[in-house]
Amino acid sequence: MKQHKIKILGVVLLLAFAGLTLASFKDTLTPYVPYEKARSLNRTVQVAGALAEGSAAYDDLSQSLLFTLEEAETGETLRIRYKGVKPANFEEAISIVAIGRYEKGEDTLVAEKLLVKCPSKYQGVEMEEKVYG
Repeated sequence: MKQHKIKILGVVLLLAFAGLTLASFKDTLTPYVPYEKARSLNRTVQVAGALAEGSAAYDDLSQSLLFTLEEAETGETLRIRYKGVKPANFEEAISIVAIGRYEKGEDTLVAEKLLVKCPSKYQGVEMEEKVYG
């Protein structure tokens, strides 16, 4: 009888630990969302898009980058503010992912991180192989 109670207690503790782990894991996920949804959520999100031409302005003194992302499918735009060193080849980026929170008062997503995808130096080689291969 005593061993039976210990087993039940062990299972209950294991289930409680699993539930706590899943809840904690869910809070750490940063989902990709459309711009419209990013504006309405009060949490950290990821948005992706292309740099709107001529929209980037970087202030060396404050190390602040302000730019506009454009969604390829909808053409919708979102203003992004990032404080930190401007990523290398930022203007040549194929796509940019901004991770941060939307600030309604500023009408801007304040990015904690930027992930910049630049064109591959091998991209031209692949195209030549397809054409001439």
